Amino acid sequence: MKLIRLRAIARKEFIHILRDPRSLALALTIPVLLLLLFGYALTLDVDRIPTAIFDADQSPQSREFISYFLSSKYFQYQASVSNYKDLQRMLDHGQILMGLVIPDNFSRNLQLNRPTTVQVLLDGTDANTATIAQGYALAIALLYSQELLHKKMNSLGMGKVSPPIEPRIRIWFNPDLESRNFIIPGLIAIIMAILAALLTSGTVAREWERGNMEQLISTPLQKEELILGKLIPYFVVGLVDVFLSVAMGKFLFGVPLRGSSLLLFSLASIFLLGAICQGVLVSI
Repeated sequence: MKLIRLRAIARKEFIHILRDPRSLALALTIPVLLLLLFGYALTLDVDRIPTAIFDADQSPQSREFISYFLSSKYFQYQASVSNYKDLQRMLDHGQILMGLVIPDNFSRNLQLNRPTTVQVLLDGTDANTATIAQGYALAIALLYSQELLHKKMNSLGMGKVSPPIEPRIRIWFNPDLESRNFIIPGLIAIIMAILAALLTSGTVAREWERGNMEQLISTPLQKEELILGKLIPYFVVGLVDVFLSVAMGKFLFGVPLRGSSLLLFSLASIFLLGAICQGVLVSI
């Protein structure tokens, strides 16, 4: 394998790419557009859940309980309704994802130290969102119950009782539990795999269609030189796409980039090379 022949094939392919600005623009804009589309569309974070409230008690205790929900970033207040049917109608029409129903005996039961219930209505169309919203609602109800219990014990002179075990949770690598921090890197890998295979899937087939392959075969050019010469230009274009995608992930979506950038692009190059070879295999 001679370097001069390899360089000639690579130069020929570079010229072909530059003479076809639409293909070059497509190669550079596809990862940007796909990352914008899926980066904003795909998220597992559940917050600002549209919520309506039916407070049949209208007492200071019920309003205090409601304030626990409204002060949370996970629930977004939409409306207060005066009857149960209005709450059902809003849920049926998709205006809300959660409805909170407080019975008319809420405060009376609390004052008499009797257990009371509140109803949470959830739209289960999206099971993942409904499950997470259910967990948020249960956590807030538990927090309010603990506050009431502490107040009751203080009024009896018993003081605050701490639980025997207090877990202190520390989350590594993604402390805010942002789904973008693991969705965006995965999207970049998928987009690069698809794009690299797409760009190179027609390189060899194009030579057969244009009748150039017979001329190339008649030259001293070896098969390895032909394949590698055609891989190099698309490998360079793929590296540019990787750089654009990583830059978008960091500066547009706020995904932290920590560690060795050299190691990142080295491993990305190996991954990109495999995807490009897959496209050439399809082309052959």
